[in-house]
Amino acid sequence: PSLGGKERICNDCESHHFPRTDPVAIMVVHKKDQCLLGRSHSGSGVYSALAGFIDQGESIEEAVRREILEEAGVFIGNVKYHSSQPWPYPSSLMIGCIAEALTCDLTIDNEELADVRWFSRQEIASSLNTRDNKQGALVLPGPIAIAHHLLAAWITEF
Repeated sequence: PSLGGKERICNDCESHHFPRTDPVAIMVVHKKDQCLLGRSHSGSGVYSALAGFIDQGESIEEAVRREILEEAGVFIGNVKYHSSQPWPYPSSLMIGCIAEALTCDLTIDNEELADVRWFSRQEIASSLNTRDNKQGALVLPGPIAIAHHLLAAWITEF
């Protein structure tokens, strides 16, 4: 190991090896004043931006469109890069985007997600900085997650 674990150097040939980083697209999808969020099967009840790994040879925009179509059945038009976040579980780079939906009808991939729903701008805004776990409350990711910042940007910028 070298550089605090950022690389490994072979003792025999001195070649340098770098750990793999997997790119992941994470996206807030909107149509007018509605935002598409999903909930995993983990049981936490948190609704978040949808995300998925970017395939080799695929652009960020293509990955956003493919993932949303696969997981929610929604067709996507314009995709804008917003920000990124390293995510060490497992060695991922989260590439945050905000995407415009062309359609609203949902076809949920029940193997990937427990639920996918459209939420109003007002619902998102009122829940964004609340960690209320009471029955029926919309629970969103906290400020450590890029999804939180994508939702905040959608509220204020789009």
